[in-house]
Amino acid sequence: MSEDVQLSKICMDFGSFRAVNNVDVTIKPGEFFSFLGPSGCGKTTILRLISGFMEPTEGSVKIGGKDMKGIRPNARPTALIFQNLALFPLMPVWENITFGLEVRGVPKAQRRAKAEELLQLVDLHDSADKRISQLSGGQKQRVAIARALAVEPKVMLLDEPLSALDLKLRKEMQHELKRLQLETGITFIFVTHDQEEALTMSDRVAVMRDGRILQVGNPRDIYTRPVDRFVADFIGETNFLSATIDGKKVRLATGDTVAASGVEAHSEGAAVTLAIRPEQVRVDDKGGLAATVAETVYFGTDTHLHLTLGDGSELVARLQSPPSGEIGLSPGAKVSVSFTEGAVQVLEH
Repeated sequence: MSEDVQLSKICMDFGSFRAVNNVDVTIKPGEFFSFLGPSGCGKTTILRLISGFMEPTEGSVKIGGKDMKGIRPNARPTALIFQNLALFPLMPVWENITFGLEVRGVPKAQRRAKAEELLQLVDLHDSADKRISQLSGGQKQRVAIARALAVEPKVMLLDEPLSALDLKLRKEMQHELKRLQLETGITFIFVTHDQEEALTMSDRVAVMRDGRILQVGNPRDIYTRPVDRFVADFIGETNFLSATIDGKKVRLATGDTVAASGVEAHSEGAAVTLAIRPEQVRVDDKGGLAATVAETVYFGTDTHLHLTLGDGSELVARLQSPPSGEIGLSPGAKVSVSFTEGAVQVLEH
């Protein structure tokens, strides 16, 4: 039911503008793979190259080992779910779902049976004869997914399909998409600018910028071991501190030295940037870096402490809020800061 997708040194030019630049990656059969990056980084163009709506300027697209050059979209083993869903308002739900089968000449009774089967899968079993206008945003998403599944694709392509939903519904649909992918075993290729979506659903993530892939890895590796400052900053909140290599440690502008991973890749005295996630910052009175509380921001389960180090550098610590919601530290309080083991990572300056 699934195929691998191999992108070999793909480039895509629009006049003098290169939208996709030397992308080289293989997506495994049955994998949930996400392209993550800001608007204009080339991720949607990659989907269109896979689906056949565009042909690459350079390189090749292979699905299941077969070169897709010259093969039209409707002849490829793919289905594409657009951002705007593109449902037909005058058709009932079941006919929307089986439109692709009707085009292929499948008899009405078989189409209806297939629609009923897919409506069960997407938890819309009582909606076959409803109009699209009678559905909620989340239900429309499910219809679009069912329609894509109706043609039995081996690769499902999803172009930011959740971006128009509110936060609560978006989170529900993230779990729904992952469930459907696991149940069907189809290769899912998902495009998003939302790092939480990518980390929540994906087996692997490719982080993109300016048409290039900067890093490919599982969500934990991408989050905990970003390859550069852009990836670290784009994937969640990150503290950045300037430092220099000092033996097997790094020396901060405050004069303090701390342990860090990645030191061995740099020469003595080299200027580097340190990346530290807010949840890996400890605040106590047990000794460490001297800091002053500048501001506390309450987020319900978490409280963010905005701290100022001795040299004026800023640092954010994310602490679990106590039941009272008060952490007992007001602006101006003096505290000590330390980091969990392995939390500090050296990046290029």
